[in-house]
Amino acid sequence: MEVVGLSKRVPLADGQGTLQILQDVSFRVGSGESVAIVGASGSGKSTLLGLLAGLDVPSAGSVSIQGIELFGLSEDARAALRGEAVGFVFQSFQLLPALTALENVMLPLELAGVDDAAAVARRWLDRVGLSGRLGHYPKHLSGGEQQRVALARAFAPQPRLLLADEPTGNLDAATGEAIIELIFQLNRESHTTLILVTHDPALAARCQRVLHMQAGRLAEEGVETA
Repeated sequence: MEVVGLSKRVPLADGQGTLQILQDVSFRVGSGESVAIVGASGSGKSTLLGLLAGLDVPSAGSVSIQGIELFGLSEDARAALRGEAVGFVFQSFQLLPALTALENVMLPLELAGVDDAAAVARRWLDRVGLSGRLGHYPKHLSGGEQQRVALARAFAPQPRLLLADEPTGNLDAATGEAIIELIFQLNRESHTTLILVTHDPALAARCQRVLHMQAGRLAEEGVETA
């Protein structure tokens, strides 16, 4: 991934001017690299992650994934690229409540046209330790179990890039540590590029590089931590 001059401004509620959320952010992430984005609340971390996924459009700048410039694509083409190349793990899990664990993991596979979506989803749920929870709905799963389903859903289509937004933020310390171990285990096995936003110094320290956000700017290009 290459990010060049990325900026994001939004109009103020009173219509008097704009709020600068991100300003001139640039960095590169190599294939298979793990990168943490850290910073105080309001520093622009989650906004940046949404732009990297093409879920939002910048005011200026570009994001390229394997040489494809996201914002040169139509909204439908960006969605297609996300479905093919990008996995996303949310702090709030974002599982569909009307679908079972198995169905939640199957959904992106079916959208991608995978013929044996059920078998693939079962394998991934087994890998995250949930083979006994296939038919359970999210409301019947603990927070840690829901995040495991979300990880299986993100990894099942075998994305080249995984984006994670505070993946342990809604979990207790012990469960969060187990999820951290699982994220990096799956990352190593799948050779997926990992970019995550976190307030957790233990999680950031597991990444090869840390990018520090401060008031919408990249305060540090990154330091080696592993």
